[in-house]
Amino acid sequence: MLNLLLFPPYFHDMKRVVRQSKFRHVFGQAAKNDQCYDDIRVSRVTWDSTFCSVNPKFVAIIVEASGGGAFLVLPLHKTGRIDKSYPSVCGHTGPVLDIEWCPHNDQVIASGSEDCTVMVWQIPENGLVTPMAEPVVALEGHSKRVGIVAWHPTARNVLVSAGCDNMIIIWNVGTGEAMISLEDEHPDVIFSVSWNRNGSLLCTACKDKSIRVIDPRKDGEKIIAEKEKAHDGARPMRAIFLSDGNVLTTGFSRMSERQLALWNTHNMEEPMTVNEMDTSNGVLLPFYDPDTNVVYLCGKGDSSIRYFEITDEAPYVHFLNTFSSKEPQRGMGYMPKRGLDVNKCEIARFFKLHERKCEPIVMTVPRKSDLFQDDLYPDTAGPDPALEAEEWFEGKNGDPIKISLKNGYVPSKSREIKVVKKNILDSKVTKNAENSAPSSKCATPAPSVPEVIC
Repeated sequence: MLNLLLFPPYFHDMKRVVRQSKFRHVFGQAAKNDQCYDDIRVSRVTWDSTFCSVNPKFVAIIVEASGGGAFLVLPLHKTGRIDKSYPSVCGHTGPVLDIEWCPHNDQVIASGSEDCTVMVWQIPENGLVTPMAEPVVALEGHSKRVGIVAWHPTARNVLVSAGCDNMIIIWNVGTGEAMISLEDEHPDVIFSVSWNRNGSLLCTACKDKSIRVIDPRKDGEKIIAEKEKAHDGARPMRAIFLSDGNVLTTGFSRMSERQLALWNTHNMEEPMTVNEMDTSNGVLLPFYDPDTNVVYLCGKGDSSIRYFEITDEAPYVHFLNTFSSKEPQRGMGYMPKRGLDVNKCEIARFFKLHERKCEPIVMTVPRKSDLFQDDLYPDTAGPDPALEAEEWFEGKNGDPIKISLKNGYVPSKSREIKVVKKNILDSKVTKNAENSAPSSKCATPAPSVPEVIC
C-alpha cells in the first residue's frame, strides 16, 4: 500500500510517455561577436541552396559579386571584420549558386554557377592571398544554370551536378570528363540530389513533386523507386538518404504547411510518417548526422533550427528541441563531424549566414565528465576515400573508412597535398597530353601545375 502511495500507477508508465534520449537536452549557443565573420555581403541570389560550406580548415560563403560570381574562403580562425578587399574565388562569369568542400580533401571545393559550368578549385594551405580566377578543372556539359553540386561520399574525385536543364551529370574530376549523364529521368527542375551512405544510389527531389531513387550505373531503367506527389504543395522539396537506406523529405502540404516525411525505398506507396510543422514559406534545408541519427532542419528565412532524432521504431521521427535566435538565416553551413570539439561534447556546429555576417552556432550535449564520451562519438567517416573514381565507375562500392575521434581530429598535411596534387593535377596533365587539341576546354590547368608535378 505504501508503495502505491509513494509511486502511483501512472508513475510506472512514465517511461512510455517521456522517451529517453541522450539528445533531449542538446542546447545551441551562438558564438560571441568576436568569433563571427563580419562585413560579408552574402549572396542575394534567389536560389534555395545553403550558400555556405565548411570543413575543419575553412568556411566558404557565396557572396555578391559585380560582373560575375564569387565566393569567399576564410580560414576558420579568421574571425572578426573581413576587409572588403579580401581575395575571393572569382572565376565564374555568372552568380555562384552552390558550393561544396570535397570530403576527401580539405583544400578542394566545387562550385556550380548560372554560367552553366561546374568548377573545382584547390585552395592554398593557409587560404587565399590573392584572388583566384583559375580553377583546377572546369566541367562543361550543362546547357542551363547549375544549382547543385555534391561530392561522392566514398570515391575519390567523383562529383555529381544538377542543372536547370533537368539533367544530372556525374563527373570524373581527375580527368575532367562527364562519365554519366541522366537526361530523361526528370521532366522539370531538380531541387535536390543526395548520395546514399556508400554512394551506390542517388535520391532526387524534382519540381514535378516526385522523389526518385536512382541507380546511376545501372543499364537500362535507372529509376529503381519513385513517389509522385511526395508533398502536395508547390514550394520546393528536399530529399536526403539516411544511413539505413530510408529517405527523409521536407516539403509543403496543399495548405502550405511545412512537412517532414520518412519513406521506405522498398515501398513508397505511403510514407512511414509525416510530421506537420508550421505555415512558414521558407524551404527547409535538412542536415543529417549518420553517427547519431539526428536531423537538423534549417528553414530559409527562419530564425530557428529544429532537430529530430530518427529511430527504427514507430513513430520513427522524434522532435528533440528548437534553437531560436532573433535574426533570420540566409543560408547555413554544417561542419563535418571530424571538425567538432569532442572535449566540449559538441555534436554539431552550424555557420548561420545573416545579411552581412556569418555566425557559428554550437550544439552541445551537457555532460559533467571530462572524459571522452564514446556514446556521442562513434567512429565517423574520415577523409580517406574507399575507392578511386575508376573503380566506382566500373561498378565497385565502398563503405566510408571510419576514424576515431577519441584524441580529436588532426589533419595530415602531407597526405592532403600529395593526394590532391598527384591525383587531380597529374590526371589532368596526362589527359591534356593525350588530347593535344589546344582548344580543349574540359580541363584548364592552374598556373601552378608545372611547379607541382615532379
